[in-house]
Amino acid sequence: MLADNTLQIPDLDNIYLAADRLRGIATHTPLQENLNLSERYGANIFLKREDLQVVRSYKIRGAYNKMAALPQEALAKGVVCASAGNHAQGLAYACQKMGVRGTIFMPTTTPNQKVKQVKLFGKEFVEVVLIGDTYDDAYYAATEYVKTHESTFVHPFDDVLVMEGQGTVGLEIFKDSNFKIDYLLMAIGGGGLASGVSTVFKQLSPKTKLIGVEPLGSPSMKVSIDEGHVVALDEIDKFVDGAAVKRVGDTTFEICRQNLDRVILVPEGKVCTTILQLYNEEAIVAEPAGALSIAALDFIKDEIKGKNVVCLVGGGNNDITRTEEIKERSLLYEGLKHYFIIRFAQRAGAMREFLSEVLGPTDDIAMFDYSKKTNRERGPALVGIELKKREDFEPLIERMKTAKIQFEYINDKPALFEFLI
Repeated sequence: MLADNTLQIPDLDNIYLAADRLRGIATHTPLQENLNLSERYGANIFLKREDLQVVRSYKIRGAYNKMAALPQEALAKGVVCASAGNHAQGLAYACQKMGVRGTIFMPTTTPNQKVKQVKLFGKEFVEVVLIGDTYDDAYYAATEYVKTHESTFVHPFDDVLVMEGQGTVGLEIFKDSNFKIDYLLMAIGGGGLASGVSTVFKQLSPKTKLIGVEPLGSPSMKVSIDEGHVVALDEIDKFVDGAAVKRVGDTTFEICRQNLDRVILVPEGKVCTTILQLYNEEAIVAEPAGALSIAALDFIKDEIKGKNVVCLVGGGNNDITRTEEIKERSLLYEGLKHYFIIRFAQRAGAMREFLSEVLGPTDDIAMFDYSKKTNRERGPALVGIELKKREDFEPLIERMKTAKIQFEYINDKPALFEFLI
């Protein structure tokens, strides 16, 4: 333990100790070369497949290491966490393997599939408490529970033992690579994974460029590093749920600020495109946070040519009910889906003219919502058009103008778009 006025940070020797604790508990996941990505980027791209972990994410490592380091008298009083995702599943599995009672607080808005997975991994050792509408509500309830029951709270990222557990991913990458790693990319949520892995590589492979990746709509670590102190964001886009936090940890901030070469922000739509490509081309089921590191390759493609690059795929707990949203976000990002409010003349043949004079041969109407308004010359319709190529957009607009179509483009009007779509 460091002095009281300093932060306790991960230690490489302790990460080796964590690896010993995790032997037989966590899967030593493969480091696989990906030929399609390597060809696409002109580099040697390797994927660290934590989506193949026993709970389909790396989170078991930190949760188990924290619990395994606790004294028996603390374990006897149980452990507690607040989570709506992978951390809950990791803690539940650790409780089941160790025979320790765990209480997991989750928001009432958590999908049933995730609640069932937590109960599946924890079996009779875990109680799930659904409370509040947000993670913050669940977190507050968990901390209050700890006070009254003297249980141990297992933080999802800002705990040195959790970081050291996550750091074992870095040990495996280093051990399994028989080549010099030029770049290592990993997602950042609260920063526990990046803190642990970067601790390993700063000592064992100091010339490797360490790049953190955050969603564009949840840039808590990048904003904090840019500002020089931890910044709590007021609003975030929660779509990349495994990497969307309003505030990173105090300790993880200090470690990432010192160890990472930079943090890249990736639009959520690009993450969705990557998820679909991984599924269709590689048969890899990646959750949004799991696809972040691969999605970031587009933003450094010029500098990684000919280099050895490792992307850490953090998890594969993707909810199938989100597939339509993932496809929609991808199409919007790629410029292949566009929404308009079109004021059609309320006469026979107006729609037929639009189809014949405005739509191109490969354009497709993906949405049409119209109701005739009595005693009006024109009636508004909400129209979604899907294109084959991004380049087809400008010709579509020109044809609408030529045909004197009255329209309003709403993709670039967030408030109106979110209300209507």
